[in-house]
Amino acid sequence: MNEPLIPLPRERASREPGLFERMGGRPVVERIVREFYDRVEADEELRRLFPEEMTAGREKQALFLEQWLGGEPRYSEQYGHPRLRARHFPFVIDERAAGLWLRHMGEAFRAAGVPEREMQEVFAGLGPLAKHMVNASEDVPREPLKETFLR
Repeated sequence: MNEPLIPLPRERASREPGLFERMGGRPVVERIVREFYDRVEADEELRRLFPEEMTAGREKQALFLEQWLGGEPRYSEQYGHPRLRARHFPFVIDERAAGLWLRHMGEAFRAAGVPEREMQEVFAGLGPLAKHMVNASEDVPREPLKETFLR
């Protein structure tokens, strides 16, 4: 199954700082991920979609967000193409779960102090991405991908 590349938020102009830099770089992304996962752990409904041990998920989320926001491609260097939809097939994700994910992510960005302009830019991409993950009514493989590194 060939999955299109996940579009990044707007491409940056030649000399202007990119979204990742404007948001504050890696320290802000790491705070966003901490805030997000703290919210997930407190959300009984959404928590059940995540594995019991979430340390690896936190690390992968930070790497993915950094890359997606225009930082270094550390996620792809370690894991290959994100293939987010395929990687999420084992989890039955309905529209409510996608909405909760998006709400917690928005709260995490705000708690990390991301300015409104950058929030709008980020969520123009994260909204469609959350919808793209919805798979509850689809006949998709529910087994985890066997390969960690996918190209």
